[in-house]
Amino acid sequence: MISKASSNASCNLPGFHFKMLIDLNRQRLKYYLDLIIVLTKKEIKVRYKNSMLGYAWSIANPLLYALIFYFVFKIIMRFQIKDYSLFLISGLFPWQWVNNSIMGSAVSFIGNVSLIKKVRFPRLFLPLSQVLNDAFHFLASIPVIIIFLLFYDKYPSITWLYGIPLLIIPTFLVVYGFSLAVSSVNLFFRDLQYLIALLLTILFYLTPIFYTVKFVPEKYRYLIYINPFTPLITNWRSLFMRNIFNWDKYLLSLAYGLFVFIIGYLIYNKLKDRFAEMI
Repeated sequence: MISKASSNASCNLPGFHFKMLIDLNRQRLKYYLDLIIVLTKKEIKVRYKNSMLGYAWSIANPLLYALIFYFVFKIIMRFQIKDYSLFLISGLFPWQWVNNSIMGSAVSFIGNVSLIKKVRFPRLFLPLSQVLNDAFHFLASIPVIIIFLLFYDKYPSITWLYGIPLLIIPTFLVVYGFSLAVSSVNLFFRDLQYLIALLLTILFYLTPIFYTVKFVPEKYRYLIYINPFTPLITNWRSLFMRNIFNWDKYLLSLAYGLFVFIIGYLIYNKLKDRFAEMI
């Protein structure tokens, strides 16, 4: 009787309940991590389904853009930018992550109706898997950038070891923030996915990808930095081309990333309870 009573007493101790809470949270966290991995793998498999070239397609698009811009701006218009092909791809590859994630996330909820109806899980994992999928392809494109570096007799440095992981954080935050907002609003306003394509095209030309910030008249230069992708792209390029990590631009891009992520999450949180009626 004493042992049974002491056992019941121990079950009522705050420490016992705290341990149970920790174990439950660990199990839930493991479940969520496994689910995110499964969803991301699914996105990768869908991307390469019935594709013979596979990985080559993930780098073909930015390389084609680089070729076109090189011909137009370097050969015809004679832009005075050193190592212009390297300049182009070091901006186009990070932009591909931005563009593909935001465009793909527009249909994250619409394209996974059956999954949403059958399985209970946080819906924000669907755009997250899209962003992680494109992040994987961006990292897989870095060897191509290294090949271009070697062609110009340049080499990666130790700066890449901390520069790449650090820059991934604000890039992920700003892309995921936009993706959450776009995927949520698109359920209620289906034309948004077509509008997003137009807006991303405008943002592409407002971001110094095929030109430098110095080409912008000085009195308007501050307007370029209102664009949250400007400090990101210029810092990625600085890291890849010159092995320089710009801390000022990093802090600015991190502030943009946190702001966009918070706004995106608030939009998702505001609309998520009405998802069922729209699907």
